[in-house]
Amino acid sequence: MTVTLQSVVQEYERALIFRLGRLKTGGIRGPGIYFRIPCIETFHKVDLRTVSFDVPVQQVLTKDSVTISVDAVVYYHVQDPLSAILKVHDYRESTRLLAATNLRTALSSRRLSAILEERGQISQAVQTALDAPTDPWGVLVERIEIKDIRLPSTLQRAMAAEAEASREARAHLIAAQGEADASRALREASDTMSGNPAAMQLRYLQTLSAITNDKSSTIVFPIPIDLMRSLQIGHSV
Repeated sequence: MTVTLQSVVQEYERALIFRLGRLKTGGIRGPGIYFRIPCIETFHKVDLRTVSFDVPVQQVLTKDSVTISVDAVVYYHVQDPLSAILKVHDYRESTRLLAATNLRTALSSRRLSAILEERGQISQAVQTALDAPTDPWGVLVERIEIKDIRLPSTLQRAMAAEAEASREARAHLIAAQGEADASRALREASDTMSGNPAAMQLRYLQTLSAITNDKSSTIVFPIPIDLMRSLQIGHSV
């Protein structure tokens, strides 16, 4: 009497059955119900769904000699179950180790500023580097996302101080530019009014009108410029 064991392969799974170490005729099985003979046949199931795993935190020395801690997440799925079982001992662990290695390589070849600004490009570069070695394993890496980049606390304080100093320098430049523009505008206005006495009188009246709007202050009326000029002419005569 032969004893058999029953195994169910789900819709999102595929199975390989080995009889005495040799792949059973028919190759990849599933989905459905399959029977195997204990001690003679072995049963391997492969999940075809997208799987994710966290890349352990990597201590990386950047190109400009800054030590940072980076962690990422990798999404992949098995597209060829036969290769995933026959060509690599453990495709999950192999993909995980390879992702960590390629992530360190990609980060160590860049400066800190580039790493902080180019996360998307770095993720794409690591994914491209993983495609070639994982393709023979029947594994397709769908995407890689860098979750966090942690900097030393001393470096964070230095970068904050540098950013604050840069903002203050820009503020001083903007204020100086504004004063220069204002001085040029005042010079042009004075040149225009000095060549036209009527414009000077209109400006004088406008100033008086602006002063009278504020009733809470004491107003001292200045002497008209024309009167001063006439007195000066009379005195000289």
